[in-house]
Amino acid sequence: MFYCLQQAFRTMKSQTPMGGRIINNGSISASAPRPNSAVYTSTKHVVQGLAKSASLDGRKYDIAVGQIDIGDAFTELSARMSKGVPQANGEIAIEPMMDVKVVGQSVLYMANLPLEANVLFHTVMARKMPFVGRG
Repeated sequence: MFYCLQQAFRTMKSQTPMGGRIINNGSISASAPRPNSAVYTSTKHVVQGLAKSASLDGRKYDIAVGQIDIGDAFTELSARMSKGVPQANGEIAIEPMMDVKVVGQSVLYMANLPLEANVLFHTVMARKMPFVGRG
């Protein structure tokens, strides 16, 4: 992700007009990790730090950097959540899922903002997902 961000900066700094928008894929796990997810959670903390740092560094080049944090959108990769996954209290629970199209709508919203505005962090999740209060 760092190298991709670095190359995007090079491109956006050299084009006319200068600037653009970068949207990183984070995770709500950076705020509230799942059990046994140290490696994944660590990587998402890095993404969060990159988004903050790049957003600051991009200001002078009209580069807006934001991050979308996704929670329980139904895809092939996340299908296991609907079958039950470990929770912070040790239980196995089926988690509510949202349509992945909502994630696309969220990214489109962020992408369509004028460069004078930025969404630094956007969390989109299934309404009944056990995120608030997790951990």
